[in-house]
Amino acid sequence: MSLADTLTSARTRLGDARLEFRCCDTDFTVQMTGYRAEVAAERARQTALSLEAELNAFDSESEVARLNRTGRVENEHVARLVRRGLEYSERTDGVFDIQQGAVEHDLKAYLRGDRKTVSATFETGSVRVDGDLVVTETELDLNGLAKGYIVDHAAASATGPGRRGFVSGGGDMSPPIGPIAVESPYGDSRPLKVLETDWSVATSGNYRRERDGIDHVYDPTSERLGARHESVTVVAKRDCMEADALATTLAALPLSDALERAAAWPDLEAFVVHDGVFRTTEGFDEHVA
Repeated sequence: MSLADTLTSARTRLGDARLEFRCCDTDFTVQMTGYRAEVAAERARQTALSLEAELNAFDSESEVARLNRTGRVENEHVARLVRRGLEYSERTDGVFDIQQGAVEHDLKAYLRGDRKTVSATFETGSVRVDGDLVVTETELDLNGLAKGYIVDHAAASATGPGRRGFVSGGGDMSPPIGPIAVESPYGDSRPLKVLETDWSVATSGNYRRERDGIDHVYDPTSERLGARHESVTVVAKRDCMEADALATTLAALPLSDALERAAAWPDLEAFVVHDGVFRTTEGFDEHVA
């Protein structure tokens, strides 16, 4: 092999790769550097799209849609989401509640403009998980977990010796490999914070998709629709699924309750923008560049 061929082969094996695509009704980015970066980035993309096909409740062919239609499905990914959702329901005293699939569908239809009003009815029922089998008496809303779960699995599918990178999707991100900006909810190009962290990140709030003061956030315990804050950013050590779930939970809570719950949650820090004022938990600044 000539020197030129050797260099070309090395560049193929070692380099940078960035892919952008649509997944979960938002923009996803995969950034990889190192050994076979392009192959790894494509593997992450395919993992994300494959999981979306199984977990998208608004796709009638998905496993989640089939669960909500029939009350029963056997699928490892759905079972994992339901287990985690039930865990968070208990730990948040019902603020994070996966048993509100009907409310989620009503909200999304309203935000898309398919409905003139929201007639959300909060209901509960029995949900059971046995291995990979999920049985439910009520429609489930797994969207507060699914995007974080997809980010986690896409990132895991791309990792390997001599390679590093991250996956980002609509405000949810696996541990980044460099500084990242916290987007302003006011349309300002200047970031609110620049983070440098090895924890997962998620942001929730009422500025991404909103109609007449109503957005995708709700609190079943008070039957209130809409986020209470302009923006909530969470960093979580456990994984992106936890960051995703807690960002949604904190966005639904009154300010004092949100800060108190975030401060008490192990291995988690939060940054809340409320009425233009910045509030953080005690350890959040440790994740700021």
